[in-house]
Amino acid sequence: MTQSQKNALIVGASRGLGLGLVETFLARGWHVTATQRSSSPDLARLDAKTLRVETADIDDAASVAALHDRLADQRFDLIFVVAGVATQAHDPVHAVPRDVAAQVYLTNAVSPIRFVEAFLDRLAPGGSLALMSSILGSVSLNETGGWETYRASKAALNTLARSFEIRHRAESVSVLILHPGWVRTDMGGAEADIDVATSVTGLADVITARLGQPGAHYLDYRGATLPW
Repeated sequence: MTQSQKNALIVGASRGLGLGLVETFLARGWHVTATQRSSSPDLARLDAKTLRVETADIDDAASVAALHDRLADQRFDLIFVVAGVATQAHDPVHAVPRDVAAQVYLTNAVSPIRFVEAFLDRLAPGGSLALMSSILGSVSLNETGGWETYRASKAALNTLARSFEIRHRAESVSVLILHPGWVRTDMGGAEADIDVATSVTGLADVITARLGQPGAHYLDYRGATLPW
């Protein structure tokens, strides 16, 4: 990696938006470390000298610690936790088993914050931490209901991300809390508004424009600020 080349860690990159972000940043000349929870044929197909693929599960503390150790010699301009789940998202909360709802909360809210806390010492000066949130995490914009456990997990992520930034404010940490749009992925479905390419291109542009900007910023893929 050259001195001027940017370095990104994309967490949860085996498919969909994570995979698209890896491809986008590689095309823009970044060095990318991409994580998968299990072997990803799509990641394996990417032929790039500037790509490193690692295996890690953000819900497993030992797995995260091992990844941290393996990347001891790396400093990242961008650490982006994309990983998330939407299990039984269409069911009302009372119809979702308690253990399923708890797992959604763990994966979507607690584990991403624990990951960026663990990897804060791997963030390069002038870099940003990014978390994949959703407009569904906005409490003030919730006028239609639905997606109850998913909404709650993303609202929790937003709250925890703001608390994380406040806790590290003396370090001028940059936290980007990002809504990718309603995207045609396995999670978003075939009726969604935009394709993966549109979303990840916009996200990459927003990240580039905001890279290293101190504070917690809740933004969509077009760069618009979202209400909490």
